[in-house]
Amino acid sequence: MSLAIATWNINSVRLRIDNVRRYLRLRKPDVLCLQETKCPDEFFPHAPFERLGYVHRLVKGMKSYNGVAILSKVPFTATEIHHRCGKEDCRHVEVALDVGGDPILLDNLYIPAGGDEPDPAVNDKFAHKLDFYREMAAWYAARKPKPGARKGLRRVTVGDLNVAPLEHDVWSHKQLLKIVSHTPVEVELFGRMQASLDWIDVPRRFVPADQKLYSWWSYRNADWRASNRGRRLDHILATPALSGALAGYRIDADTRGWDKASDHVPVLATFDL
Repeated sequence: MSLAIATWNINSVRLRIDNVRRYLRLRKPDVLCLQETKCPDEFFPHAPFERLGYVHRLVKGMKSYNGVAILSKVPFTATEIHHRCGKEDCRHVEVALDVGGDPILLDNLYIPAGGDEPDPAVNDKFAHKLDFYREMAAWYAARKPKPGARKGLRRVTVGDLNVAPLEHDVWSHKQLLKIVSHTPVEVELFGRMQASLDWIDVPRRFVPADQKLYSWWSYRNADWRASNRGRRLDHILATPALSGALAGYRIDADTRGWDKASDHVPVLATFDL
């Protein structure tokens, strides 16, 4: 079977529900993971997803900030809502996708942006971001299959991870080294989390590291396409047990030009199971 998983920081699901519907009709992913839904659970717009066949849903939101959701055509079980760094701020949900045989564990993450000042001593938001990465690295490492395990762990992590880890994941490596999302300490912690389960960076499996690749363009750039000052903040990671199943990826940059666009665009990965 083929399995397509998409991730999108939608920056308010109710404000941009028409764009979500448009994307789902266009790409028809089996699973859509949203971040920054900015919507309390009781006001989440379930009906449009139900009509489009996304009958399996896990949402965890709050008023005005954060919020994550998993919308799926594929049944899932073992739903979990995780609270990180001693906070209950709707940043991590997990499900087990029923794809036959071993399930695929799916994490949807919205890692803190970190504010503007890359100094945890004076910026609590940045300190929170670094602590979140440290906690995730330890949490994943504790779930690593033991040597000699009969089957490898099939796990996918998606979301707005708010770090552009590689030199060509930003429009200017030199100019962004002191800008939150591309600082050395963030890149190091991203690498630590990636090493915790030997994660595969799915889009970079298909696009060499020396080629530019973005998923976010600031609202501050009036002509975002012409300036193309982007960053790759949205990620899909897969464990080695899924290496042979990786079939393709897509970043739909054109959605950045839609009416009422999010500053992030959808990233999609396809697995041939």
